[in-house]
Amino acid sequence: MAYSFEGRVAIVTGAGGGLGRCHALELARRGARVVVNDLGGAMDGTGGSSEAAQNVVAEIRAMGGEAVANGGSVSDRQGAASMVKAAMDAFGRVDILINNAGILRDKTFSKMEIADFEIVLDVHLMGAVNVTKAVWPIMREQKYGRIVMTTSPSGLYGNFGQTNYGAAKLGLIGFMNTLKI
Repeated sequence: MAYSFEGRVAIVTGAGGGLGRCHALELARRGARVVVNDLGGAMDGTGGSSEAAQNVVAEIRAMGGEAVANGGSVSDRQGAASMVKAAMDAFGRVDILINNAGILRDKTFSKMEIADFEIVLDVHLMGAVNVTKAVWPIMREQKYGRIVMTTSPSGLYGNFGQTNYGAAKLGLIGFMNTLKI
């Protein structure tokens, strides 16, 4: 029997496609109301459009679920606050946060600009910190909340051309392990 999320509210970052989209759809299938967050940029983080998030919201609504789109950037505190506000305004609570947003700027370390290193850390690691910090008081007040981080073997074992990504993903593991304590 599938676990039910009936009555729960979830925020999924980076939910306009890929794994985030899968999380959002499955949570909705199981009864959660979902804030579908996606900046709508390319895999390298450039550009932006709310279309991807709106398309996932339309999929959720087509299957009878409830969802709202949010185009805020996880890498800035105002963007993080906007998705939490969207959840509270639409559904009155936040029970689940899936920190999934991410970008890639793969290059060998010798050819990588520091800006490419920083932006990947800003989205993966600081993005998760920003959104987690925004939901933390709500979850504490409710005495309930679940936070999931999307990490990668690149953080544990490394992967050629991904020093920035690997550092961010291992940082998420440290962040997650310390939060649970």
